[in-house]
Amino acid sequence: MQVQLLKHINSPVDLRNLKEDQLPLLAKELREFIINIVATKEGHLGASLGVVELTIALHYVFNTPEDLLIWDVGHQAYGHKILTGRKDIFDTNRQLGGISGFPKREESEYDAFGVGHSSTSISAALGMAIASKLKGEYKHHIAVIGDASIASGMAFEGLNHAGVTDANVLVVLNDNAIGIDPSVGALKQYLTNVKKGTQRRNNIIEALNFDYSGPIDGHDINKIISELERLKSVKGPKLLHIITTKGKGLKQAEHDQVKYHAPGKFDASTGDLLPKSGLQQPPKYQDVFGHTIVELAKQNEKIIGITPAMPTGSSLKYMMDEMPDRAFDVGIAEQHAVTLSAGMATQGLIPFCNIYSTFLQRAYDQVIHDVAIQNLPVVFCLDRAGLVGEDGATHHGVFDLAYLRCIPNLIIFTPRNEIELRNIMYTAQLGLEHPIAIRYPRGKGVTLNWKQPFNTIEIGKGDQLQQGENLAVLSIGAIAKNVTEAIIADLNVSHYDMRFVKPLDEVLLHNIFKTYHTIITVEDGTVKGGFGSAILEFASEHDYNKIIKTLGVPDNFVEHGKVDELQKLIGLDVESLKSVFNRYS
Repeated sequence: MQVQLLKHINSPVDLRNLKEDQLPLLAKELREFIINIVATKEGHLGASLGVVELTIALHYVFNTPEDLLIWDVGHQAYGHKILTGRKDIFDTNRQLGGISGFPKREESEYDAFGVGHSSTSISAALGMAIASKLKGEYKHHIAVIGDASIASGMAFEGLNHAGVTDANVLVVLNDNAIGIDPSVGALKQYLTNVKKGTQRRNNIIEALNFDYSGPIDGHDINKIISELERLKSVKGPKLLHIITTKGKGLKQAEHDQVKYHAPGKFDASTGDLLPKSGLQQPPKYQDVFGHTIVELAKQNEKIIGITPAMPTGSSLKYMMDEMPDRAFDVGIAEQHAVTLSAGMATQGLIPFCNIYSTFLQRAYDQVIHDVAIQNLPVVFCLDRAGLVGEDGATHHGVFDLAYLRCIPNLIIFTPRNEIELRNIMYTAQLGLEHPIAIRYPRGKGVTLNWKQPFNTIEIGKGDQLQQGENLAVLSIGAIAKNVTEAIIADLNVSHYDMRFVKPLDEVLLHNIFKTYHTIITVEDGTVKGGFGSAILEFASEHDYNKIIKTLGVPDNFVEHGKVDELQKLIGLDVESLKSVFNRYS
């Protein structure tokens, strides 16, 4: 009977006490542990399964946490967390009050750098390496980055700088030919050719003054350890190229790497996904976008779809399948996606640039400089706006209203349901004089019969949803559902869906401020600088002396958890809203 190894591993110190020939068994146990937990608790599965051997080898060879290990993005860090003292609480992963789904400095001394977005690891590791040299310390600095993330501009910036230093940096390129969706671009093709032996393997990396080694089998733990031990004595920047299989060890995850990136609940023994509820459900907002852009593009040949590495997540995949010459996955390159869209708009095309709200933060300069200043009618479709749930602070799309609202020329619209999303997309492709940002939430909407005939939406026009006398509640976007449920009949409250954060419906607002003594604003974005701030500015500008209360995401980073749990935590759930409305009505 084989001795169980993982149950005795509470830190990398315990790991280093094992013999090297025991490590393959530990890898098997670690895979099984990850599969069994994620099968019931959900999370990012495929990436962590793919780097089990690498994770063990890194902690076995290097003296972590003294040696600094940085995981790019962090989707692949579950094995790392389990081996660094969080095994017994790993079942709380991504749950409210539990451990984060990503490396987080406050959580463990082994998490050298907090991550969540791609392509930061090389810059961070280089910064740490320079700091170590300045302080007279000798330690190793390891950045683990995937083939999709290394193609991003920021990763190239880090490589470019590191290559002219003598910093003690090791970049481990985890090459599995996929991010969340399959990797794209010329660099991906180059790496593919290196693996096939049809490309001289070292010209790109060595041209940047890195000592290149590989490619090696990323599932041969003895080979990885041997190469890492050798690289410990190599001075200056170096890169180890390893080849792995995303989802390694679970047949379905290996064969359907996109679906098993974060598969939801599944049978741990078979790998089969568990069936969803048999009840008919409203569609996801992303699918409404995906089907609608195809529908519109068939009627309007000027429409183009663009996404930075999220064709499945954004559902632009539907258009890419039907119209591959008019829909583009540009890789993890948000800045490029925005300016590419701007270039297309100068030539009369209508680009729908679909970016997750949290990732548009990476292209803020391009939104201002390349789109808004030139007043180009780019259509930004911001998926995952508001609280997104278990991915936590790095992924909540709660800052978009605040950081976009200050940009001249930009229209900002947030639909309260799927029909509104379709209608604003229809309106946008008719020909706007300004760029527009359409922001909508993650997950399912509220409307079963969503595919209605298109109607044009008047820009800057709000909508009254309910008439009352005691106070006016102004909401923006999908949070209107909670507001509607919170306004019980005996409260006698008016409810307005303002729809546009910019331009505001000033005619409607004047009427509201002349009618009601108390106004409450509700949004699923930050209250600092967002929709509520816009209403406060309107009141100040027009000398309205009214009671105004702004509700939204507070001025702190909201942790991970289910969306309804987080809404309750910050007072945006139905019961909390009902209590506030009752107090002011």
